[in-house]
Amino acid sequence: MTEAATETRSVIIEREFAYPPDRLWRALTQPHLIEEWLMKNDFKPDVGHRFNLRGEWGGVLDCEVLAIEPQRTLAYTWNFTHEDPAYDLKSVVTFTLTPQGSGTHLRVEQAGFRPSQKQAYGGAHAGWKQFFTKLDELLARAE
Repeated sequence: MTEAATETRSVIIEREFAYPPDRLWRALTQPHLIEEWLMKNDFKPDVGHRFNLRGEWGGVLDCEVLAIEPQRTLAYTWNFTHEDPAYDLKSVVTFTLTPQGSGTHLRVEQAGFRPSQKQAYGGAHAGWKQFFTKLDELLARAE
């Protein structure tokens, strides 16, 4: 009997934001704000809602909202269908917000990278850092 490798890796990025959780929550859950820091989308904050994220590179991510706990946790699938197994990804993105004084600690974990997906893993690691920078810029403009 042969068992398929089930080991997966996660990208985890954490950052402190100088804004309260409700403000980050709006940026994570309102489509017009999500588009400004992440990607074009048809997101709705309803568990079970299926939506797409459309990247500037032309790629389309298939997503489904898995969990919502307002101002604390948001999780959705982040799947990318590709004929090359190195890029064919089935993952889950979880945002966790923790109040920190007058700001918020935001943690994102994208889980589901197979060991053979080193380039996708590296791209996600760099990508989430860039997304968080854009998120911070959006929040600063919204003051």
